[in-house]
Amino acid sequence: MFAELNSILNISPDNLTTEEFVLLSDRRSDASFLVHHFLGFYLRAGCKVCVVGLAQSWGHYSAVSQRLGVSLSQAKDKGQLVFLEGLKESLTILSPSPQVQTGSEAMDFLRNPAAGLRSLFQFVNSSLSPGGAGAGWGPPVLLVDDLSVLLSLGVGVDAVLDFSHYCRAAVCSRLKGNMVMLLRCDGEEDEEDGGSERLLKGLTHQCSLALHVQGLPTGYCRDIHGQVEVCDRRRNAQKKTFHYKVQDRAASFFPPGTSSAVL
Repeated sequence: MFAELNSILNISPDNLTTEEFVLLSDRRSDASFLVHHFLGFYLRAGCKVCVVGLAQSWGHYSAVSQRLGVSLSQAKDKGQLVFLEGLKESLTILSPSPQVQTGSEAMDFLRNPAAGLRSLFQFVNSSLSPGGAGAGWGPPVLLVDDLSVLLSLGVGVDAVLDFSHYCRAAVCSRLKGNMVMLLRCDGEEDEEDGGSERLLKGLTHQCSLALHVQGLPTGYCRDIHGQVEVCDRRRNAQKKTFHYKVQDRAASFFPPGTSSAVL
């Protein structure tokens, strides 16, 4: 886990806040290191975690988590982790094979776009609701990586916003848990017509905490990989900006103008 980030956000596995919607986004950068941080953080905290992995394979998430000291296989075997491998399920549905079973019902929007993301929400709701296998864990957590994949698969912005709204109502409000969602924004900030930009604005109004990762305005720097803007909507949308550098097993966060070499 990234201890400096936990300190910035004032969280720890022993001092969990609940009913939080954390929105991760990036532009001209890669915020996936934050996805892996929150996944490991909540597993270490003893939470029941449901991952909707749309961007990478199970093997990728598992390998990165292993480097961070967390075994996804063990968490899955214990019933603590529910993992939907969206890439594999999408391929099964879009390119069916007689030798391969039909994909998960959670991805039914690929079979029937008019149905929206109702089946995906039902998967999340049933995975995190109390009872059944894996009962007895801490507050439930939903992690989605990443929402822009849904847009590329033909899901409309309004449908994704509805999905987020219903997940927040179920996971954060009803089950008193948390959710973390990543959205990639490929275009420029002033591109009003872009679907990801409309989605980002809508999700920003829903979330309680937003972490936006982007490249440095000054361009490439060997010792600084980018900057993270932290917007705490729980505290009058207070914003703070930190530079960061990602290493193999950790990441450093520091205020602009501070050398990462001295941290």
